[in-house]
Amino acid sequence: MNDRHLSFEFFPPKTPEGREKLRFVHSQLARFNPEFFSVTYGAGGSTRDHTRDIVLEINRAGSNATPHLSFGGDSKQSVLSLLETYREAGIRRIVALRGDLPSGMGGSTQLVYANELVQFIREHFGDTFELLVAAYPEIHPEAESYKKDIYWLGQKFLAGASRGITQYFYNIDAYFYFRDQCLAAGIQSPIIPGIMPITNYQNLIRFSDNCGADVPRWIRQQLKSYGTDAASIRAFGLDVVSRLCEKLLAEGAPGLHFYTMNQADTCTTLCRNLGFPITDA
Repeated sequence: MNDRHLSFEFFPPKTPEGREKLRFVHSQLARFNPEFFSVTYGAGGSTRDHTRDIVLEINRAGSNATPHLSFGGDSKQSVLSLLETYREAGIRRIVALRGDLPSGMGGSTQLVYANELVQFIREHFGDTFELLVAAYPEIHPEAESYKKDIYWLGQKFLAGASRGITQYFYNIDAYFYFRDQCLAAGIQSPIIPGIMPITNYQNLIRFSDNCGADVPRWIRQQLKSYGTDAASIRAFGLDVVSRLCEKLLAEGAPGLHFYTMNQADTCTTLCRNLGFPITDA
C-alpha cells in the first residue's frame, strides 16, 4: 500500500474555532503520512489569504502543503506575488484550476482557463512547482461534449501539468471508462480518483446536484430511507466508499485523494479499512 498515492483536501476555515479544529484534523490525518494536504481556493480568490495562511501553517507543521490556485478576479501581479510567497516557503506543488467567479462578477472579469494558468506558472517559475489539475470522469457541467472535455484536459497536460485529480464519483465504471478514453486520446499522466466520504444525505445531494456529480439512484434511495439516523448513514457510507476505494485500487487506480470536509473520523476509518499504514504518536 505504500506505493499508492494518498492525499487529503481541506477548505480554509474562517473562524478561530475552525482553525483550531483543522489543526486537530491535520494532526490525525498526518499519521497516515500522505503525499500532501491540499487547501481549496474560494471563487475568484475569495479565500486567498485564508488559503495562504493555512498552507503555510501546514507546511510549518512538517507536512507537504499544496495550495489550490486560480486567477478568478485577481491580477497577474497578485498571482505572481502569491506564487513567490509559496516558493520562498518551500511549497513545491500547486493545484491549478480555472476556478469560479464570485457572485456578481460574471460579466466583469474574464476567466483564465486552467491550461492558461499552468502555462503562466511554467513561464514565470519553470519547474519550481509540480502542477496538478482537475479532471471530470462524469464530464464538467459546462463541457461542450465528453470528447471536448478530454481534449481540454489534454491541453492542461501539454501546458505542463503532471497529474490530475478527479471530481468525486460513486460509479466506478465512469472512472475507468474516462481513464481509458484519456489513454486513447494520448493522455499518459496519472489521474487520481477524488473520494467523497458519505456522512450526510441532504448535504451530499445538494452539493452533488450543484457540481454535476452523479449519486446513483440506489445510493440516494438507501440514504433517504435512513432519515435522520446518522449512525446508519455513516455505516452505509463507510461500506459504500470502502468498497469503491478497494475496487479502484485493485483495478489499477494510482491512489486516492480524499475530500475531507475538514473532518478526521470518517477518513481515518476509510484509510484504516483500506490498509494504509498509520503512525501513532
